[in-house]
Amino acid sequence: MIKMSKMHKRVIAAHGAVLALAVVPGGAALAQTAQATQLQTVTVTAQRRTENIKEVPVSVTAIKGEKLDVLVSGGADIRLLAGKTPSLNVESSNGRTFPRFYIRGYGNTDFSEFASQPVSLIYDDIVQENPILKGFPIFDLAGVEVLRGPQGTLFGRNTPAGVVKFESEKPNFKKVEGYYNVSYGTHGTTNVEGAVNVPLSDKWAMRVSTLRQHRDDFVDNYSDIAKTNKTSELDGYNEHAERVQFLYKPDTTFSALFNVHQRTTTGSARLFRANLIKKGTNDIVDGYDLDSIVTNAQNFQNLKTNGANARITWDLGPVLFHSITGYESVGNYYSRGDIDGGTPQGPGFIPFQSETGGFIDDLKQYSQEFRVESKDAGPLHWQAGVYYFKEDVTGGSDGYSSATGARTSRQSSEQNNKAWAAFGSVMYNINDALSVRGGIRYTDDKKDFHTVTAIGFTPVGPNSVGESKDKINWDLSSTYKLNADVNLYARIATGFRAPSIAPASTFAPVGITVADAETITSYEGGIKADLFERRARVAFSLYDFDVKNQQLTVVGGNTNVTKLINAKKTEGRGAEFDFEGLVTPDLRVGASASYNFTEIRDPSLSLSKCAACTITDPLNAAGNVLIDGNPLPQAPKWIMNLNARYSMPVADGEFYVYTDWSYRSKINFFLYEAKEFTGKPLTEGGLRLGYIWADGKYEVAAFGRNILDQRRITGAIDFNNLTGFTNDPRTYGVQFKGNF
Repeated sequence: MIKMSKMHKRVIAAHGAVLALAVVPGGAALAQTAQATQLQTVTVTAQRRTENIKEVPVSVTAIKGEKLDVLVSGGADIRLLAGKTPSLNVESSNGRTFPRFYIRGYGNTDFSEFASQPVSLIYDDIVQENPILKGFPIFDLAGVEVLRGPQGTLFGRNTPAGVVKFESEKPNFKKVEGYYNVSYGTHGTTNVEGAVNVPLSDKWAMRVSTLRQHRDDFVDNYSDIAKTNKTSELDGYNEHAERVQFLYKPDTTFSALFNVHQRTTTGSARLFRANLIKKGTNDIVDGYDLDSIVTNAQNFQNLKTNGANARITWDLGPVLFHSITGYESVGNYYSRGDIDGGTPQGPGFIPFQSETGGFIDDLKQYSQEFRVESKDAGPLHWQAGVYYFKEDVTGGSDGYSSATGARTSRQSSEQNNKAWAAFGSVMYNINDALSVRGGIRYTDDKKDFHTVTAIGFTPVGPNSVGESKDKINWDLSSTYKLNADVNLYARIATGFRAPSIAPASTFAPVGITVADAETITSYEGGIKADLFERRARVAFSLYDFDVKNQQLTVVGGNTNVTKLINAKKTEGRGAEFDFEGLVTPDLRVGASASYNFTEIRDPSLSLSKCAACTITDPLNAAGNVLIDGNPLPQAPKWIMNLNARYSMPVADGEFYVYTDWSYRSKINFFLYEAKEFTGKPLTEGGLRLGYIWADGKYEVAAFGRNILDQRRITGAIDFNNLTGFTNDPRTYGVQFKGNF
């Protein structure tokens, strides 16, 4: 029997109270309605096959349909998912490119062009390994799944924290059909999205999807403190993406789905704001105008990616054969900005100027999976396969003089990564109530890294590094049907992330650094239930994990160093809750919450402190900061969500009101703790009023995002002054959708 710690008991008690508060009042209301209306069954592919979400022994949330459409209506990028499901955070110091994902507080703030992350993003069954690839826009999707906890036995790359899985709408043979979706809002924000499905014959079908996004430059950039000489405007973007799919299905035993896609993005880089943070607090300086900035550096970014994949399924009688082939590339990426966030003339004190550019000259990623899955209708189901991955990346960073605009330094490196794996899993139904699952995966991963160019600085140490590691991961889970509506589950899983390599620093005398492989062991248990004749559903889970040799990024400080390190151990534990219900046929509500506790456990780790902040951690004899006991960066303890939709018949259509709210508690920006570098709690709300008519063919709506206009510092730069950046302001607009 596992002995629970006091923290575990507090988590169980607190979340038991949350569960009671959320289910009982809603349940009372639901029980009083004798309506036949039921929630639709939610299916997920968390175990690489389609299953009822209630049957899957994994903590998973699916975002589909109207909820997903509401979130993207304001033209936001993939960061809109932050805080919208339990235990998920997404952030970026590069704006719309290079998102970083965190699940259960577990992630890494690495911003190198060669970074890897413990959260894997899977788009149409293809892993998007480099963070530059992870920002592909959200459009024409069947749904998004967030799988929490290690997923390494069934998914191919770096999944010790979990997986965020996107699945596009697929072509079909029904008829010519599609949709168009146009919205216009604050700051000239325009979102145009559409898709058309075309049956080409009785064996071929095609689906073409497209997205256009635009926002005007709306942040005024002034050249002096008096703001009398307006030079330009910033913080706009232009984005377009396309996806073309062909489905070939000559008979019922064979299908091949081909996918070609591209993305092109231009606009402002992230706006860093000098002296944004009030000394000794985490508040924005009184009177700070977030609609303007004073900067003397160039600010822009551009990105072009493209890719293709082929997914083949062949029914061979006793088994299904799957082949998944993927190719992704970056043909052009450059992001240049003013890192100090100001000018020597002010406002405020700028100790020194810093203008940098990050780039990827070339990135090519190939992946191939062959998988065989049993078809037997009996109690045993199994699948097994092999996986191959290859990535070649060339990229780096430039330094510039803000006074002249001339380049002063360049660091360029190349990384070659090859990995292969063999895996298998088995599910066995012991009886009608009890089933068990087990999985195993062997991974061999090799990286070769070398410096290509060093201009304006002298690299320290060797110019080349090679790393190679192999590992066996496994998981074991069980589901027990308490009755027809309630399932209990438990899961033990391990995970592995190969070593990461960071380039030499152009600022501080630090050469190529390597973080050793990290591993995780995770324990999880929960309950999933349909309530009140399927007019409500609830899921609740508890988890506990230990990460050994966690890869972390040291950035900034008074020496402006950037390097990778390992923490001996990181501990995490918490709880997650999901609820959805029909109070009446016209009123639908949803709620979710998560509590995530993380703690770095390594008394030997110490870091250079920030130059202008108020450190709250202890210092060692050398004046460095001790981080033992600190939470992981970007890891809020609490994430909460609430949404509700009320509709009423009007004329020949339906009028509805939809509102959604998300809350996350404070976050730490860096590995050390300082008063200035903790993000305050953030609450963002959305409101949508709409009318649907012609049997759902047309819809018009007015919407608002971040309707309270709550502005928070969401990230910072710590080596210079109290420079930071913020979330987006309130936006509102109108939207029209049509189906044909």
